[in-house]
Amino acid sequence: MNISFFEVVKTSFPMAILVLCSITALCFAIERWWYFKKIDLDTNGFMETLRNFIGKKKFDAAIELCQSVKNPLGSLMEVAVSNNKKPKSQLIDLMNATRLDKRLEMEQFVIVIGTMGTICPFIGLFGTVVGIIRAFQDLAVSGSGGPSVVASGISEALITTAAGLAVAIPSVVLYNYFMKRIKKHSIEMESNQIRMLVYLVPEKGSKNDG
Repeated sequence: MNISFFEVVKTSFPMAILVLCSITALCFAIERWWYFKKIDLDTNGFMETLRNFIGKKKFDAAIELCQSVKNPLGSLMEVAVSNNKKPKSQLIDLMNATRLDKRLEMEQFVIVIGTMGTICPFIGLFGTVVGIIRAFQDLAVSGSGGPSVVASGISEALITTAAGLAVAIPSVVLYNYFMKRIKKHSIEMESNQIRMLVYLVPEKGSKNDG
């Protein structure tokens, strides 16, 4: 007896859920991949140019540079330069708040991918249980044994297990990949925040002293 995968999808509720989960994970993975591709930045070159502008007191040019890059670091540096006349404690608070906002922006939808990687094996296991139950029900109804009687239920049980793992494994890999990207950008923001405060504080101090 030949068992069609598409027949199993149509007749198995857990398989239908797994197909939906796979589409969801794929869509959000593509969206996040495109997002991180757009925010790629030569961090060292950007910070060196920004430092030169600040050293020459070209704050307007520095702000324009920050606005020209579609990157969380650019937004953080824009906040720093725009508020360079504020006391250091207030500037730190503003930059910390911006970093938190940008991390939330980077983490958007990534949790969905992680959730797919977590729940799909359990959905596959649920499908396995349902398939075994169906196989025994078919056996009870037929009143006689034989592979053909339980083939449909057993195939559903095995396919849903495999499908659950097939969705979960790539989802977990993608989740870890995106979290690594988020960590990298977060560390860059934190380290360059410290550098920016060093660049800006002398400027503020000289004004106050004058």
